[in-house]
Amino acid sequence: MRLDKYICKSTKLSTAQAVELIQTGNATINDETCLFEARQVHEGDTVELHNKVLTLRAFRYLMMHKPAGYICSNKDERHPSLFNILDIDNINVLHIVGRLDMDTTGLVLITDDGRWSYNITHPGQDCSKLYRVGLSKPIAQAVIQTFKHGVMLQGAKALTLPAELTIMEEKDVRLSITQGINHQVKRMFKAVGNRVNTLHREKIGCVSLDIEEGQWRYLTEQEVLSFSEEG
Repeated sequence: MRLDKYICKSTKLSTAQAVELIQTGNATINDETCLFEARQVHEGDTVELHNKVLTLRAFRYLMMHKPAGYICSNKDERHPSLFNILDIDNINVLHIVGRLDMDTTGLVLITDDGRWSYNITHPGQDCSKLYRVGLSKPIAQAVIQTFKHGVMLQGAKALTLPAELTIMEEKDVRLSITQGINHQVKRMFKAVGNRVNTLHREKIGCVSLDIEEGQWRYLTEQEVLSFSEEG
């Protein structure tokens, strides 16, 4: 973990405040002054700020039911950040695990544990994501096999990995994918001549969305561990 992140996760300081204190010689690692905020802090290292030993807070793991109109960013841009919905301390050290587009709703995971995030987002982990998709046109049964074998997205160099398509109604489907290509679901349906009108993420790995739109909760210990056990 970077020194500035370590300090933020041990105090109520912002990243900018932590960087300033580091660069002015107020932080040490194993009794040696460190002026470089990107210096890695390893397990067993002792970090002090103003001669006081710092202790990391426990990692936090949350789910949120993202409403449409919010962006998966740590700060407001053209649209409000979904972090505005959270009313907890030290939001600045949290990050989003698997972003959704502004108009997409559903399950978002949030944490300050980078290793845990890796087990969800890294392509080699094969973590499944389940989406409910509303389409502009009726879907053909043949698309089930097309997605199972993979499709070529515009601008891509290889087929998508096998995906599981379940047709609920002619314009209402569920799609399970294990990749995280940018705008993948929308691009997959575009590749077969259809268009996504609505997109909602229902599940990531073994964790299903079970809260109302705009709400959030902490994950259970079992839910947290389910990702550590994947891959």
